[in-house]
Amino acid sequence: MKILAIDDQQLILMSLKKRLVELGYAVATADTGKSGKNLFVSFKPDLVIVDINMPDMSGLEVVRYIRKEQKSGVPLLVMSGNTNEDVIMNGFDLGIDDYMKKPVSLNEVAARINRILGHGALKARNTDETASRMLQEYCVGVVIPCYNEAERLSGVDFKNFAHKNLGYHLCFVNDGSTDGTLGVLEGLQKEHPDTISVYNCEKNGGKAEAVRKGVLHLAKDHQLDYIGYLDADLSTDFRDFDDLVKTLQNSEFKIVSGSRMNRMGADITKESARRIISKTINLIIRKILKMPFNDTQCGAKIMRKEIVEPVFTKKFISRWLFDVEIFMRMQKHFGKDLVQKVICEQPLKRWVHEEGSKLSMKDSIKIVGQLAQIAIHYGK
Repeated sequence: MKILAIDDQQLILMSLKKRLVELGYAVATADTGKSGKNLFVSFKPDLVIVDINMPDMSGLEVVRYIRKEQKSGVPLLVMSGNTNEDVIMNGFDLGIDDYMKKPVSLNEVAARINRILGHGALKARNTDETASRMLQEYCVGVVIPCYNEAERLSGVDFKNFAHKNLGYHLCFVNDGSTDGTLGVLEGLQKEHPDTISVYNCEKNGGKAEAVRKGVLHLAKDHQLDYIGYLDADLSTDFRDFDDLVKTLQNSEFKIVSGSRMNRMGADITKESARRIISKTINLIIRKILKMPFNDTQCGAKIMRKEIVEPVFTKKFISRWLFDVEIFMRMQKHFGKDLVQKVICEQPLKRWVHEEGSKLSMKDSIKIVGQLAQIAIHYGK
């Protein structure tokens, strides 16, 4: 039996195809409605899965083509994050057989397909944890800047995350490392070429430039809805980062920033000296930004792609305090009145200072001078 899957997000298609092939189906995929229509004629599928929200044409246009123009009765299954009741009812009026709302697990997709095709004998349920993971409504790109991280890079954690979290793409930026970091990263990419990529900078430009280049690189990928960044030492837990993504998805915010606030029920660990310096710097930053931030410097942030162009096109003037510059540029773009409504600062449940931080105590003292430069530069 043959299945045609049409979705503009390759990360979704790859995970779906892998699961259906495991079930014994022959699978063809298309990432546009137009190519999906062409494949329908040549592939002659026994079932079609189609997303509604695609850039070139609506999935309902594909449904209309199959039902009206091709006069085909092939089973049609819509898998989409669209919750508009009128759109869903239009789909059923056109003749779809089932509707699945993202996020949806691979196990549920397999069960519905087997029910429609009458393949009760096929094992739809897989107890493997990956099969129970959710196909997300949105695809997320994550930039991870790396400078001389060969010895402490947690490859196992990143591989597990890439394997289990469907809809995520991890982009490691090698910031001119002089140790074996690039080789470690290329090894990760080789094991997961579809969900892990490496952007190599031949010269060290600092964290700010590494993140900026990584964000601009990911912004070229049309399938990504959100782009964020995360520290390579995983001082911010992946579960916390996923919570930031969910907040962005379920709100009108443009950027959600993690905050390392000490509170009941949270595991937030810092060195005492770093804590004192951090509080002093945050106080100065609040005065410069004129916004009530608790923690601008947390290395975990997620944003909508629309803010990439106004915020990341130009180089940052600071190697370490680019987070402050991000908010200064957002303030300039959205205006002082609106900017606080499009930024969300979300407390983390866990954050641990890892040994081997590239930011020394001496660098921390220099930060005060860099803050003065930022205040003067953006005050013009």
